[in-house]
Amino acid sequence: MSARKTSGKSTGKDANRQGSLFEDRQMGPDFALESEAMARFAGPVAGVDEVGRGPLAGPVVTAAVILDPNAIPEGLDDSKKLTQARREMLFDVICQTAHVCVASASPRQIDALNIRGATLWAMSRALRGLAIEPAYALFDGRDVAPGAPCPGRSVIKGDSRSVSIAAASIVAKVTRDHLMMRIGRAFPGYGFEQHMGYGTRLHLEALDRLGVCPHHRRSFRPVSDRLSHQG
Repeated sequence: MSARKTSGKSTGKDANRQGSLFEDRQMGPDFALESEAMARFAGPVAGVDEVGRGPLAGPVVTAAVILDPNAIPEGLDDSKKLTQARREMLFDVICQTAHVCVASASPRQIDALNIRGATLWAMSRALRGLAIEPAYALFDGRDVAPGAPCPGRSVIKGDSRSVSIAAASIVAKVTRDHLMMRIGRAFPGYGFEQHMGYGTRLHLEALDRLGVCPHHRRSFRPVSDRLSHQG
């Protein structure tokens, strides 16, 4: 019996279908970086990300997440690409199925250490707070946190490449949004629950009207400018 020969080329609908399948695999984060690190370091791999470097007020929040390779939530992606409802749903699923730790640096810490130093400090703290010690860590961005309890690497646009980093970005984003909503209730008039501390027109107008509150980052120029005028 002879085998049926195929040309190895796809045409028409088959080619379009194969092309779309390939594109789907490339569009979102996957577990490839984690699998490589798990094989090399023989242990769990944590994804680490932060939210809140740019705002004028509120903490910078970091999260470290170790996913269960057999229970990776569907739909993980960069938190900025997801709707609020989707982030909230995935936040619950991640917390139910993965090892998660959140750590933050306050505005006072940001002013003392600068935003980069405060972020890296909080990332290291989140890793150290995990219930199980990671063998390796994947950090979103360009930096590896000094003082981390394990080796690691930085991953540019990591929340679009690694599901563990994407999960950490979702946890950090939802956690910080909830914090800013509570701050907004405690300090009404600034609109923290709307702009989450970012330097929007609404926020700057509130700063001019109400002055600086304890949750503002005094080393950030729009805030420090107003403090100098008040002095």
